[in-house]
Amino acid sequence: MSDNCPEGPTSYPSDCQLTEGLRKMAANRSPQETIDPLVRARAEKLELLLLDVDGVLTDGTLFFSPEGEESKGFNTQDGFGISMLREAGVDVGVITARSSKAVSERCQGLQMRYVCQGERDKLVAYKKIAEDSGLKPFQIAYMGDDWLDLVLLKRVGLAVAPANSVAEVRQHVHYVTRRSGGAGAVREVCDLILQAKGLLDRLLQSYLSR
Repeated sequence: MSDNCPEGPTSYPSDCQLTEGLRKMAANRSPQETIDPLVRARAEKLELLLLDVDGVLTDGTLFFSPEGEESKGFNTQDGFGISMLREAGVDVGVITARSSKAVSERCQGLQMRYVCQGERDKLVAYKKIAEDSGLKPFQIAYMGDDWLDLVLLKRVGLAVAPANSVAEVRQHVHYVTRRSGGAGAVREVCDLILQAKGLLDRLLQSYLSR
């Protein structure tokens, strides 16, 4: 039990104790010990995170209604991670080969800056985004899970693949997440970038102090 929290009537930790525990975890965590130095150096320079959708923001499953309308399932923790990146000044966007109203609505809700759908040649969309943003490759990260993504993964400053990506993709990236697409993989990358920039603990403390 924390010295700063009164003893509760049960053996379960109180809200105060849980908060104190989170504070200690944030205070004791060392970014240098948790991120590979080479990955950290790449992530520290990033100004834009670009994402594939199916298999990255989702688990890759496609749902169709009897009328043929497509729907997808998105992870709320991924969404919060994207919001934190934007709060920290890092832009986010998607480049996907498919087109979906669900993706449009999700990206709009998260206020993503770049939304490129129906892009079978993802390199065209990437070059347009780089030109419009004025960013260099070392300032851009991309996360993908299949062969269509290799053309971008080999060009960006930080190439990332979710745990469920195909083997050929995992072999050509700088970082493979512990989590799978649609199950917090994007949140893991958002946290990594924020941690590399020295912002993650500060953001956590801002939520703990509310």
